[in-house]
Amino acid sequence: MKLYRPAWKAELDLIKQSDFTEFPPRLPEQPIFYPVLNVEYAREIASKWNTHNDDGYVLAFEIDDNYVGNFIVQTVGSHVHQEYWIPSDELENFNRHIVGKIEVLEQYKQNH
Repeated sequence: MKLYRPAWKAELDLIKQSDFTEFPPRLPEQPIFYPVLNVEYAREIASKWNTHNDDGYVLAFEIDDNYVGNFIVQTVGSHVHQEYWIPSDELENFNRHIVGKIEVLEQYKQNH
C-alpha cells in the first residue's frame, strides 16, 4: 500500500540520514505517528500547516499491506482526511515493513 507523510525539514533531514529507509523516532510529546492515506491530505498539511514555521514536504512510501492491515484507518474530517495512528513504540517495527525508499514528492516554502 502506498502511504504519504507530510513532513518538516528537520524530519526530512533525519530521514535522509537513514538513506530514506526509515522515519525517525517520535519525540516524547508525540505519542503517535500519522501516515496519511492520500496525497491530497498530505499536500493540505504540508502546504497549509507545516509552512507556518518551516518548509513543508510531501513524502510517499510503500508499506507491507499485511502489516498495515493490523491498524484501523482513522477519518479525522472529511473522507479525504484519513490516516493511520501508529503508536510511537511501534514505529521501529513499522519502519521494518517499509518496502523500498521513502520519496520526496513535493516541497512547499515557508510562509513569512
